[in-house]
Amino acid sequence: MDIRSRRILAIETSGRMGSVALGADKKIVGSSELSGTMQHAAELMPTVDRLLKKQGWPANSITDVFVSIGPGSFTGLRIGVTVARTLAWSIGARIVAVPTVDALARNALEANPLPEHVAVILDAKRRQIYAAAFDIKPGRLIKTIDAHLSDPADFFARCPQPLALLGEGIDYHGQAIDTAGVTVLDKNFWPGRAENVFHVGLELADQEKFTPGPQLMPLYIRRPEAEEKWEKLHGIKPNNQSPK
Repeated sequence: MDIRSRRILAIETSGRMGSVALGADKKIVGSSELSGTMQHAAELMPTVDRLLKKQGWPANSITDVFVSIGPGSFTGLRIGVTVARTLAWSIGARIVAVPTVDALARNALEANPLPEHVAVILDAKRRQIYAAAFDIKPGRLIKTIDAHLSDPADFFARCPQPLALLGEGIDYHGQAIDTAGVTVLDKNFWPGRAENVFHVGLELADQEKFTPGPQLMPLYIRRPEAEEKWEKLHGIKPNNQSPK
């Protein structure tokens, strides 16, 4: 498909604040944040509909959906993935599953001064983080440490210095961050942005990295705590096999 004929919807619902963006010809033509914290279920589709009407695009003209797949809010991710899968099934839109940390890292490209290195930090509970690190070049990022679960101190010890941090996990690991002596970017750089989901999605789409709708799943660090408690209460192992 000619990139000029694409009409792209980018969805970011991984964090507390959600947003959507529309793009065509590799450019963003419209974007909007949801109005409040964790309003994904109530506001996502009305916001998409409003943006489509502003552009004069029928809903069935969307050709691609770029969706932030996590890690992040269990509920938010499910909502974004459900919308993407529904559009794939109903109008044949192609899906690009965008790793949330890759989209978040692009926030640092707007920092002034521009950091040399940046890490995205998400809280993984149990005193762990889910994190990745990137070198920053003008207008682009180069991943140096793939996203993974880690002890905060071990992760920071592996990262190149000087290091800047962003991400909603920062508030949960202040002691380890202070000990590491890294720079924390302003909170304005922490939330996910649909515009950056769009940019990362374009890079993946150019590599033909599409995900069939039925195969699209959220990326979770761990299963919901309620499920783990239920299994523990009923003596069920994580693989759904009863203990001997």
